[in-house]
Amino acid sequence: MPFLHWGQDAVDPEAVRYIAAWNVPPEFIAQFPNLEILFSVGAGIDQLPIGALPPQVRVVRMVEQGIITGMAEYVAMACLALHRDLPFFISEQRAGRWTYRHTRLASQSRIGVMGLGELGRAALDVLGPLGFPLSGWSRTAREIAGVACFAGKDQLDAFLMQADILVCLLPLTDETRGILCRETFAKMPVGSAVINAARGGHLVADDLIEALDQGQLRAAMLDVTSPEPLPEGHAFYRHPAIFLTPHVAAETRHETAGEVLADNLQRLLAGAPLVGEVDRTRGY
Repeated sequence: MPFLHWGQDAVDPEAVRYIAAWNVPPEFIAQFPNLEILFSVGAGIDQLPIGALPPQVRVVRMVEQGIITGMAEYVAMACLALHRDLPFFISEQRAGRWTYRHTRLASQSRIGVMGLGELGRAALDVLGPLGFPLSGWSRTAREIAGVACFAGKDQLDAFLMQADILVCLLPLTDETRGILCRETFAKMPVGSAVINAARGGHLVADDLIEALDQGQLRAAMLDVTSPEPLPEGHAFYRHPAIFLTPHVAAETRHETAGEVLADNLQRLLAGAPLVGEVDRTRGY
Protein backbone atom coordinates (compact mmCIF):
# COMPACT_ATOMS: atom_id res chain seq x y z
CA MET A 1 0.00 0.00 0.00
CA PRO A 2 1.81 3.20 -1.13
CA PHE A 3 1.87 6.29 1.10
CA LEU A 4 1.83 9.56 -0.85
CA HIS A 5 2.19 13.21 0.17
CA TRP A 6 -0.31 15.49 -1.53
CA GLY A 7 1.50 18.37 -3.19
CA GLN A 8 4.81 16.49 -3.27
CA ASP A 9 4.07 13.19 -5.01
CA ALA A 10 2.19 12.56 -8.24
CA VAL A 11 -1.23 11.29 -7.19
CA ASP A 12 -4.07 9.84 -9.21
CA PRO A 13 -7.17 11.10 -7.34
CA GLU A 14 -9.19 8.06 -8.39
CA ALA A 15 -6.62 5.75 -6.76
CA VAL A 16 -6.86 7.40 -3.34
CA ARG A 17 -8.74 5.32 -0.78
CA TYR A 18 -7.53 6.82 2.51
CA ILE A 19 -6.56 10.33 3.61
CA ALA A 20 -4.80 11.28 6.86
CA ALA A 21 -5.00 15.00 7.64
CA TRP A 22 -5.67 17.62 10.30
CA ASN A 23 -8.01 19.69 8.17
CA VAL A 24 -9.04 19.66 4.53
CA PRO A 25 -11.43 21.95 2.63
CA PRO A 26 -14.59 20.39 1.15
CA GLU A 27 -13.42 21.06 -2.40
CA PHE A 28 -10.28 19.05 -1.69
CA ILE A 29 -12.30 16.02 -0.61
CA ALA A 30 -14.43 16.25 -3.74
CA GLN A 31 -11.40 15.33 -5.84
CA PHE A 32 -11.37 11.75 -4.58
CA PRO A 33 -14.39 9.80 -5.84
CA ASN A 34 -13.23 6.52 -4.30
CA LEU A 35 -12.35 7.79 -0.83
CA GLU A 36 -13.20 5.22 1.85
CA ILE A 37 -11.71 6.57 5.10
CA LEU A 38 -10.69 9.99 6.39
CA PHE A 39 -8.22 9.70 9.26
CA SER A 40 -7.93 12.71 11.56
CA VAL A 41 -4.39 13.20 12.87
CA GLY A 42 -5.86 14.90 15.94
CA ALA A 43 -7.99 13.67 18.81
CA GLY A 44 -11.06 15.52 17.52
CA ILE A 45 -12.90 15.71 14.21
CA ASP A 46 -14.77 19.03 14.53
CA GLN A 47 -12.15 20.70 12.31
CA LEU A 48 -12.98 18.35 9.42
CA PRO A 49 -15.71 19.01 6.81
CA ILE A 50 -17.80 16.04 7.94
CA GLY A 51 -20.95 17.38 6.33
CA ALA A 52 -19.25 17.43 2.93
CA LEU A 53 -18.27 13.77 3.06
CA PRO A 54 -20.27 11.17 1.15
CA PRO A 55 -22.24 8.99 3.60
CA GLN A 56 -20.15 5.90 2.90
CA VAL A 57 -16.86 7.54 3.93
CA ARG A 58 -15.74 6.42 7.38
CA VAL A 59 -14.09 8.87 9.79
CA VAL A 60 -11.44 7.85 12.30
CA ARG A 61 -9.95 10.09 14.98
CA MET A 62 -6.45 9.72 16.37
CA VAL A 63 -6.19 7.70 19.58
CA GLU A 64 -2.51 7.61 20.45
CA GLN A 65 -0.60 7.55 23.71
CA GLY A 66 1.19 10.85 23.12
CA ILE A 67 -2.11 12.75 23.04
CA ILE A 68 -3.48 10.86 26.04
CA THR A 69 -0.38 11.31 28.20
CA GLY A 70 0.02 14.95 27.24
CA MET A 71 -3.56 15.76 28.17
CA ALA A 72 -3.32 13.97 31.51
CA GLU A 73 -0.17 15.95 32.33
CA TYR A 74 -1.78 19.25 31.35
CA VAL A 75 -4.93 18.66 33.39
CA ALA A 76 -2.88 17.66 36.43
CA MET A 77 -0.75 20.79 36.07
CA ALA A 78 -3.77 23.05 35.64
CA CYS A 79 -5.72 21.52 38.53
CA LEU A 80 -2.77 21.76 40.92
CA ALA A 81 -2.02 25.34 39.86
CA LEU A 82 -5.59 26.46 40.47
CA HIS A 83 -6.02 24.38 43.61
CA ARG A 84 -2.90 25.87 45.22
CA ASP A 85 -3.65 29.41 43.95
CA LEU A 86 -0.45 29.61 41.92
CA PRO A 87 -1.75 32.47 39.71
CA PHE A 88 -2.39 34.57 42.84
CA PHE A 89 1.10 34.01 44.21
CA ILE A 90 2.71 34.79 40.85
CA SER A 91 0.70 38.01 40.68
CA GLU A 92 1.80 39.02 44.16
CA GLN A 93 5.43 38.28 43.31
CA ARG A 94 5.25 40.44 40.18
CA ALA A 95 3.80 43.26 42.30
CA GLY A 96 6.67 42.97 44.77
CA ARG A 97 4.48 41.70 47.60
CA TRP A 98 5.04 38.84 50.04
CA THR A 99 1.43 37.87 50.70
CA TYR A 100 0.32 34.90 52.77
CA ARG A 101 -2.81 33.03 51.77
CA HIS A 102 -4.15 29.88 53.40
CA THR A 103 -4.03 26.84 51.13
CA ARG A 104 -6.07 23.65 51.16
CA LEU A 105 -5.23 20.00 50.72
CA ALA A 106 -6.30 18.16 47.61
CA SER A 107 -8.89 16.29 49.65
CA GLN A 108 -10.71 19.61 50.10
CA SER A 109 -11.00 20.45 46.39
CA ARG A 110 -13.54 18.52 44.31
CA ILE A 111 -12.68 18.09 40.66
CA GLY A 112 -15.32 17.34 38.03
CA VAL A 113 -14.32 16.16 34.56
CA MET A 114 -16.72 16.60 31.64
CA GLY A 115 -16.04 13.91 29.07
CA LEU A 116 -15.12 10.36 30.06
CA GLY A 117 -13.45 9.09 26.92
CA GLU A 118 -9.77 8.18 26.69
CA LEU A 119 -8.63 11.68 27.64
CA GLY A 120 -11.03 12.13 30.54
CA ARG A 121 -10.23 8.75 32.04
CA ALA A 122 -6.49 9.36 31.71
CA ALA A 123 -6.83 12.69 33.52
CA LEU A 124 -8.81 11.05 36.32
CA ASP A 125 -6.16 8.33 36.64
CA VAL A 126 -3.52 10.99 37.31
CA LEU A 127 -5.66 13.11 39.65
CA GLY A 128 -6.88 10.23 41.82
CA PRO A 129 -3.57 9.43 43.56
CA LEU A 130 -3.18 13.12 44.47
CA GLY A 131 -6.19 12.83 46.76
CA PHE A 132 -8.78 14.94 44.94
CA PRO A 133 -12.42 13.84 45.29
CA LEU A 134 -13.37 13.07 41.69
CA SER A 135 -16.54 13.10 39.64
CA GLY A 136 -17.22 12.76 35.94
CA TRP A 137 -20.02 13.59 33.54
CA SER A 138 -20.72 12.14 30.12
CA ARG A 139 -23.54 11.75 27.64
CA THR A 140 -24.08 8.10 28.52
CA ALA A 141 -23.63 6.30 31.84
CA ARG A 142 -20.15 5.09 32.80
CA GLU A 143 -18.67 3.30 35.78
CA ILE A 144 -15.15 4.25 36.88
CA ALA A 145 -13.62 3.06 40.14
CA GLY A 146 -13.15 5.89 42.62
CA VAL A 147 -15.14 8.36 40.51
CA ALA A 148 -18.71 9.54 41.09
CA CYS A 149 -20.16 9.27 37.59
CA PHE A 150 -23.06 11.34 36.28
CA ALA A 151 -24.70 11.08 32.87
CA GLY A 152 -27.10 12.97 30.65
CA LYS A 153 -28.85 16.30 31.02
CA ASP A 154 -30.88 15.09 33.99
CA GLN A 155 -27.74 14.65 36.10
CA LEU A 156 -25.74 17.64 34.88
CA ASP A 157 -26.89 20.03 37.61
CA ALA A 158 -25.99 17.60 40.39
CA PHE A 159 -22.57 17.14 38.83
CA LEU A 160 -21.90 20.87 38.53
CA MET A 161 -22.98 21.62 42.09
CA GLN A 162 -20.03 19.72 43.53
CA ALA A 163 -17.27 20.77 41.11
CA ASP A 164 -14.82 23.18 42.74
CA ILE A 165 -12.67 22.79 39.62
CA LEU A 166 -14.46 21.94 36.37
CA VAL A 167 -12.42 20.36 33.57
CA CYS A 168 -13.91 20.25 30.07
CA LEU A 169 -12.63 17.42 27.85
CA LEU A 170 -15.81 16.90 25.84
CA PRO A 171 -15.93 16.37 22.09
CA LEU A 172 -17.35 19.39 20.29
CA THR A 173 -20.79 18.55 18.92
CA ASP A 174 -24.04 20.43 18.38
CA GLU A 175 -25.08 19.31 21.88
CA THR A 176 -21.90 20.44 23.65
CA ARG A 177 -21.20 23.69 21.80
CA GLY A 178 -21.48 26.57 24.27
CA ILE A 179 -21.88 24.26 27.28
CA LEU A 180 -19.49 26.41 29.33
CA CYS A 181 -21.95 29.25 29.70
CA ARG A 182 -23.70 31.48 32.23
CA GLU A 183 -26.18 28.75 33.19
CA THR A 184 -23.42 26.23 33.80
CA PHE A 185 -21.28 28.61 35.86
CA ALA A 186 -24.27 29.63 38.00
CA LYS A 187 -24.75 26.03 39.13
CA MET A 188 -21.16 25.62 40.28
CA PRO A 189 -20.00 26.53 43.80
CA VAL A 190 -19.22 30.22 44.28
CA GLY A 191 -15.49 30.78 43.81
CA SER A 192 -14.92 27.69 41.68
CA ALA A 193 -12.60 27.46 38.66
CA VAL A 194 -12.81 26.24 35.07
CA ILE A 195 -10.29 24.49 32.83
CA ASN A 196 -11.05 24.11 29.13
CA ALA A 197 -8.67 21.86 27.21
CA ALA A 198 -11.24 20.55 24.73
CA ARG A 199 -12.34 23.04 22.06
CA GLY A 200 -12.86 26.78 22.07
CA GLY A 201 -16.42 26.30 20.83
CA HIS A 202 -17.43 24.85 24.20
CA LEU A 203 -17.00 28.24 25.87
CA VAL A 204 -19.15 31.36 25.71
CA ALA A 205 -16.49 34.04 26.17
CA ASP A 206 -18.71 36.86 27.46
CA ASP A 207 -20.35 34.54 29.99
CA LEU A 208 -16.94 33.53 31.36
CA ILE A 209 -15.83 37.13 31.81
CA GLU A 210 -19.13 37.97 33.50
CA ALA A 211 -18.83 35.02 35.91
CA LEU A 212 -15.27 36.00 36.81
CA ASP A 213 -16.06 39.69 37.26
CA GLN A 214 -19.05 38.87 39.49
CA GLY A 215 -17.07 36.43 41.63
CA GLN A 216 -19.04 33.32 40.69
CA LEU A 217 -15.79 31.94 39.30
CA ARG A 218 -12.34 32.81 40.63
CA ALA A 219 -10.17 31.67 37.73
CA ALA A 220 -10.11 30.00 34.34
CA MET A 221 -7.31 28.22 32.53
CA LEU A 222 -7.87 27.92 28.79
CA ASP A 223 -5.79 25.92 26.34
CA VAL A 224 -8.31 26.43 23.54
CA THR A 225 -10.18 29.48 22.30
CA SER A 226 -12.45 30.55 19.47
CA PRO A 227 -10.93 31.74 17.24
CA GLU A 228 -7.36 30.53 17.43
CA PRO A 229 -5.24 32.49 17.75
CA LEU A 230 -7.19 35.16 19.57
CA PRO A 231 -7.11 38.55 17.85
CA GLU A 232 -4.87 41.26 19.22
CA GLY A 233 -6.52 43.12 22.07
CA HIS A 234 -8.94 40.32 23.01
CA ALA A 235 -10.24 40.61 26.59
CA PHE A 236 -8.83 37.21 27.53
CA TYR A 237 -5.27 38.50 27.16
CA ARG A 238 -5.64 41.16 29.82
CA HIS A 239 -8.14 39.62 32.24
CA PRO A 240 -6.36 39.00 35.57
CA ALA A 241 -8.24 35.75 36.28
CA ILE A 242 -7.82 34.11 32.87
CA PHE A 243 -4.69 32.11 32.07
CA LEU A 244 -3.98 31.08 28.50
CA THR A 245 -1.86 28.43 26.85
CA PRO A 246 -1.78 28.25 23.01
CA HIS A 247 -3.41 24.85 22.35
CA VAL A 248 -0.47 22.86 23.66
CA ALA A 249 -2.19 20.57 26.17
CA ALA A 250 -1.98 17.49 23.97
CA GLU A 251 -0.06 17.18 20.73
CA THR A 252 -0.03 14.32 18.27
CA ARG A 253 3.38 12.64 18.48
CA HIS A 254 4.60 11.58 15.06
CA GLU A 255 6.45 8.54 16.32
CA THR A 256 3.40 7.03 18.01
CA ALA A 257 0.75 8.40 15.63
CA GLY A 258 2.41 6.65 12.70
CA GLU A 259 2.23 3.35 14.56
CA VAL A 260 -1.47 3.89 15.32
CA LEU A 261 -2.24 4.69 11.68
CA ALA A 262 -0.33 1.62 10.46
CA ASP A 263 -2.10 -0.56 13.02
CA ASN A 264 -5.50 0.71 11.87
CA LEU A 265 -4.65 -0.07 8.25
CA GLN A 266 -3.70 -3.59 9.28
CA ARG A 267 -7.00 -3.86 11.13
CA LEU A 268 -8.80 -2.69 8.03
CA LEU A 269 -7.17 -5.36 5.87
CA ALA A 270 -7.99 -7.99 8.49
CA GLY A 271 -11.62 -6.90 8.75
CA ALA A 272 -11.19 -5.88 12.40
CA PRO A 273 -12.77 -2.82 14.08
CA LEU A 274 -10.79 0.41 13.68
CA VAL A 275 -9.49 2.16 16.80
CA GLY A 276 -11.07 5.61 17.06
CA GLU A 277 -13.79 5.17 14.43
CA VAL A 278 -16.39 7.90 14.78
CA ASP A 279 -20.15 7.54 14.79
CA ARG A 280 -20.90 10.32 12.33
CA THR A 281 -24.43 10.79 13.65
CA ARG A 282 -23.10 11.54 17.16
CA GLY A 283 -19.98 13.39 16.08
CA TYR A 284 -17.53 11.33 18.17
